[in-house]
Amino acid sequence: MITFTIITVTYNATKFFPSTADSVMGQRYEHVEHIIVDGASTDGTQQLANDYKKRSDKEKNGHQIIIISEADKGLYDAMNKGLQRATGNYICFLNAGDSLPSEETLEVIARTAEESGDGDMPAVLYGDTDIVDENGRFVRHRRLSPPDRLTWRSFRHGMLVCHQAFYAATNIAQQLPYDLRFRHSADVDWCIRVMKEAEKQRKKLVRVPVVVANFLQGGDSMTHHKDSLRERFQVMRRHYGIVTTTAMHLWFLVRQLTHR
Repeated sequence: MITFTIITVTYNATKFFPSTADSVMGQRYEHVEHIIVDGASTDGTQQLANDYKKRSDKEKNGHQIIIISEADKGLYDAMNKGLQRATGNYICFLNAGDSLPSEETLEVIARTAEESGDGDMPAVLYGDTDIVDENGRFVRHRRLSPPDRLTWRSFRHGMLVCHQAFYAATNIAQQLPYDLRFRHSADVDWCIRVMKEAEKQRKKLVRVPVVVANFLQGGDSMTHHKDSLRERFQVMRRHYGIVTTTAMHLWFLVRQLTHR
């Protein structure tokens, strides 16, 4: 039976945590581990997390809730803490305000993995993403769409799969912690490294043909947009070389100018 670990990083997130927790708790799929990594919040987030664990335990829905609350060195350090605690077959990061679109989302992902072919489980399962506002209302589909055939080279064209829609095999992911030298784009680097390792191991990347994540509009990469773009250039240069990276960024600029 396929098991999932969902990791939610929080810090003073009382406004956004409930929608995330409710979407995980509402999953009909039973084999779920939900790790909440809280950066020692001071606004009541820890109490919300504890209440969520009590509700889940009372429901006896087969979910296991684990809460870690301590100071950290930032978002990706907190993600690494959750990553090392994970025990599910697949891991996904769903931060405060993000959510699973329907109560069947994890069932569909698990079924896709089981039906993916020769019995060798995929290294990555990935799907589409919708953008939602702070009230969970649909805003738009994510502009970049994942291809049917994904490789680590695909991200030359941008982050085609949203981080929240990227389910990595835990035994691969735990070998590849987030690089803390990046403050805003370590998720891009991590996804590429996971896909590189999948290719090395000759493991499949399989698309789930539905929306698998609702992503809260805004977030760190938008708040620190310029810094994120600079880091993303460094990430892409590391993996694809300076010539390819420069050429692709020039194309991104032309595309933005022509679509204004």
